[in-house]
Formats: sequence, C-alpha cells, structure tokens
Amino acid sequence: MSKIGLFYGSDEGNTEGVAQRIVARLGADRVDLHDIADVTQLEIADYDQLIFGIPTWDFGQIQSDWEDFWEDVQEIDFTGKTVALFGLGDQFGYGDYFLDAMGMLHDVIVANGAAVIGHWSTEGYEYEASKAEIEGQGAFVGLAIDEDQQEELTADRLNRWCRQIAEEFALEGGPDSVVALED
Repeated sequence: MSKIGLFYGSDEGNTEGVAQRIVARLGADRVDLHDIADVTQLEIADYDQLIFGIPTWDFGQIQSDWEDFWEDVQEIDFTGKTVALFGLGDQFGYGDYFLDAMGMLHDVIVANGAAVIGHWSTEGYEYEASKAEIEGQGAFVGLAIDEDQQEELTADRLNRWCRQIAEEFALEGGPDSVVALED
C-alpha cells in the first residue's frame, strides 16, 4: 500500500495540530506527516497522493514556511498526483481574506497538473471573500477550519472530511476505515 504524504506549515501550532488529527483519523500506517519547513521537492515527488495544510495569515498572506517553499512548489510537476487541501483561517477577524492561502496553493498545484479532491461546502461559514471558494459552486477547494471562531466544529468537520477523502483517494476500507474522533 502506498502512503499519503501530508505536508503542513504552522507558526503557532494550529495547522500542525489539525494535521496530527487527520493522521489519527486516517491512520499513521497510511499517512506520513511532514513539516513543509523541513522538506524538499523530491520528498513531495515521492507521493502520488498528497494532503497539504496551509493557514492564511493576516490580510491573505501565506504562512512563512510555505512562503519560503513557494518557488519550489511552483516547480513541482503534479501530473498524476491527487491532492487534498485543508486551510485554516479566521472568518470574522479576516473575513475578506478567509482561506486565501489555500486558494493560492490550489491554483499553483492545479496549474502544475494536480487533480484536487476534498472540496468542502461553504455552508456554515460567514466571511466576505475567499480565494479558496470555487465560484458558483458553494464550495471551497478544500476543508475549511476556523480554530479561532468555530473550534467546537473542528472535530466533526475533520471526521466528515476524512471519510470523504478516504473514498476519493480510494483507500482500502474506504470511508468505514476512518476513525471518528471527538478530540
């Protein structure tokens, strides 16, 4: 069984914590966890199935470790790779830029050939604008997490999204193999 590579960037630990919670649901036997600050293009290229986690900072800025790796991401050929995205943001404090970094990352990897799975409904969120929203579809390009304003919804959202991507990645055991947690 080939593993999924989960790559995240995190300054204050929220995105890292969500990444660890995804691994707990999908299983450490299926997912290798990597901090984007410590990887190379070749490590990403080793995986056909990927999960990228990226928070949006302040007024639509990319998290610092992702920003340092941005030129590398732009050079990776994602042809034949399937990628799921999750993003963290503050929909009330920065509602004009909610999950913009996830939308920017999405655009780069799609331009480089990635097939993106794990789209997530915009229902239940209140924000003004987002580069991560798929225009006219009522969906984000990936899972939307707001640990600042809706932390109590994160566990359920993770459970549902992990089941969804288990099916979309065609993991052995499918959605029923995902461990539902109330962390």
